[in-house]
Amino acid sequence: MKKKAAVLGVPMDMGASKPGAAQAPEAIRRAKLLDVLDAAGISAEDCGDIDIPDSPPTPAPAKSKNAQAVLKVCRELEKRVRRLVKDGRTPVVLGGDHSLAMGSIAGAARALRDEGKSIGVIWVDAHADMNTPRTTPSGNLHGMPTAHLLGLGDRAFARVGGFSPKAAAENFCFVGLRDVDEEEAVTLRKSQARVFAMPAIDRYGMGAVMERALAAATQGTAGFYLSFDVDAIDPQNAPGTGTKKRGGLTYREAHLLMEMAAESGKLVGLDLVEVNPLEDEHNSTAVLAAEIIASALGKRIY
Repeated sequence: MKKKAAVLGVPMDMGASKPGAAQAPEAIRRAKLLDVLDAAGISAEDCGDIDIPDSPPTPAPAKSKNAQAVLKVCRELEKRVRRLVKDGRTPVVLGGDHSLAMGSIAGAARALRDEGKSIGVIWVDAHADMNTPRTTPSGNLHGMPTAHLLGLGDRAFARVGGFSPKAAAENFCFVGLRDVDEEEAVTLRKSQARVFAMPAIDRYGMGAVMERALAAATQGTAGFYLSFDVDAIDPQNAPGTGTKKRGGLTYREAHLLMEMAAESGKLVGLDLVEVNPLEDEHNSTAVLAAEIIASALGKRIY
């Protein structure tokens, strides 16, 4: 039997460079996410949104803007996701900016760790998000989560959930990268995480790339967490995001990635982040987000 999905909103944009992602959970629900899932025969419960604390403006220059408020959100999200996974649910976290993944992935990893198991990660993004407070050019925390998940950077963020790293580098896979900062690239290479950037997708196709990513993320683990930044998709198809970069995934490549994640039977949890309704056109990116969430949870063409 399929696990029941649990939808949880994180209306936060404090980790991002632009406001707007805080409105994404509402926009994705307005795109009839629950109806789309129900029509596909996918059992899902809407667990509402977590509370987001107020954060006073961070003085510039800052190496980790709004750090205390973002840390508080990540710690609460870790607890909520941990409970959902322990209850046999599949958390579907609606962002919100990508800094929330420091909490969501920590919660899933902790739930498995408590059973003596480990987790893999598939990070789908135009960006590596591998900066640290030392290397960041902006101070925006949505550019740092993977570094912290792999045990680098700020100790408080790296140890959300009480342990670090959350996944071994050989089980941590990046898919769709096409915009990586110079110093961030150095950290990425040193990490020894698996990288399937856009040239690999162009050359071998999404099917072959996902086969390799799934194999790496599930090698010796109990499953994998999929964290999907909508800016991985080309802005022609997903205009509603704050960090657009041409040359991203096509509509069908995004769906195939999610369909293969579902077919693996190893999906532990899912983030869908960085939808920004203030940048969107007729809520089209939120509609696309609802569609690909359904694909990740097992919606079939026939």
